[in-house]
Amino acid sequence: MGGGSQLISVHPEELTFEFELDKPSNCNLKVVNNTEHHVAFKVKTTSPKKYFVRPNTSVVQPWDSCTVTVTLQAQKEFPPDMQCKDKFLLQSTKVPPNTDMDELPPDTFNKDGDKVIEELKLRVVYTAPSQSGHGNSEGDLDLTSRSLKQGSDNLSIQTVQRLKEERDTTLQQNQQLQRELDVLKRRRNRKSDAGFSLTFTAFVGLVGLLVGFVLNFMFSSPPAA
Repeated sequence: MGGGSQLISVHPEELTFEFELDKPSNCNLKVVNNTEHHVAFKVKTTSPKKYFVRPNTSVVQPWDSCTVTVTLQAQKEFPPDMQCKDKFLLQSTKVPPNTDMDELPPDTFNKDGDKVIEELKLRVVYTAPSQSGHGNSEGDLDLTSRSLKQGSDNLSIQTVQRLKEERDTTLQQNQQLQRELDVLKRRRNRKSDAGFSLTFTAFVGLVGLLVGFVLNFMFSSPPAA
């Protein structure tokens, strides 16, 4: 919309407000003087009670710029389909270098004689807070998803490590029990062997004593008459 203006240009070329009930919203416009002359401008709107414009009139020096802040007053209800029909008009004209920026003559923007008044129309756009924050919500969900996945991976690794440690501990306990069992078996075998040898020795000794007693009895008995 700013292409037809030669004295000034405005950025952005439309006013965008984030609309929330009972909350004001601001939009900044940069007014640029594209000439070597002093240029005065004035901002008008079709709904002056809804908007607060500062400054609404001023003078921009050659090749300079200024910022205009437009405030949408707090509203009590949503517009139909969030569509706004309000319009803004920015008028501009050349003025003498000694023109007071704060007190422009009342006829500054009157279209009379050879005076050239350029006009630039700006439309208004309302956006909902959910729309402006939609990208952030997707980013937060993606970040949460990555965090959950990373947490799940970490949990899986910890679980595997814990299972390996439990397996190693169980193997060590089994090996220890096996060693203790082998020791007990060897001790039992040695006791069994020792008991058998002692019994056998005692039996042989007893037999020897009996045989000796019998022989002694036989040789010591007197012959019969």
